[in-house]
Amino acid sequence: MIKTLIKSTRITWASKTVNMYFLALTYAYFAHITIKNSYEILEGLIMVCVLWGALYSLNDLTDIEADIKDHRKMGRAFVQDSVEKRWILLFSMILIFTVFLISFTTMKPAFTFLLALMLLNQVVYTVPPVRLKNTLLAPFTSTATNTVLRLASCSVLLGNVLLVPLSVYFFMYVAGMGTYLMYKSKVGQASVAGIIGCLSLVYIFYWGDMNWIQFSVAVLPAFVAAVPLYLSLFFEKDKLVWLADVLYHQVAMIFFLICIIYILV
Repeated sequence: MIKTLIKSTRITWASKTVNMYFLALTYAYFAHITIKNSYEILEGLIMVCVLWGALYSLNDLTDIEADIKDHRKMGRAFVQDSVEKRWILLFSMILIFTVFLISFTTMKPAFTFLLALMLLNQVVYTVPPVRLKNTLLAPFTSTATNTVLRLASCSVLLGNVLLVPLSVYFFMYVAGMGTYLMYKSKVGQASVAGIIGCLSLVYIFYWGDMNWIQFSVAVLPAFVAAVPLYLSLFFEKDKLVWLADVLYHQVAMIFFLICIIYILV
């Protein structure tokens, strides 16, 4: 049971948080900001990853019945091995409580506030009776919002939430929305999000809000994964979605972690 609960946290999906922390750190690096709280930033990174592990477990709890009927999700922890719902809920609550206790006692209030927003966003997205996942608002509240909150949490630890320009926050929001729409096979909506994202990139580069290295951090890893994800809309869906998952959640995460340690150390 313990192994199944740990698997439900989707440990490799921490790459989403690691990617956003790396992007925020590049802004500190190119602004020649001396980072004096490296351990605090690493602590924040770990705490956000653990929080999202708990939220993924909670998400799978609310989706058990639907996941069992979806052949694409046969690899999910609670589909492969049954665990009583009370134990899943207890496991998630313990992780969430621990994260907030540590954050409240050791971190900046603004960081704890962002953790609370992550929790709130995911609860209204996942948990009945609100469950925005089943509404037209789903693309606006899932990956899109979560990406911005992850990025902001690192910026706060670096001393200024606006260290990352607002235009970049907007671009990451749209990019997250596009990824979600591609995953859900919403071809038309995903294309619109892609056009908006490209236009925002033109604005970003025109005003110098992002250099090419930051562009590579923000876009290339997700783009590499997005290519098979987009192709999956038309053929070989299962295989291409699996390939996108491996490229972003495993290969890219190792690269992100190496770069973060380099910048901090």
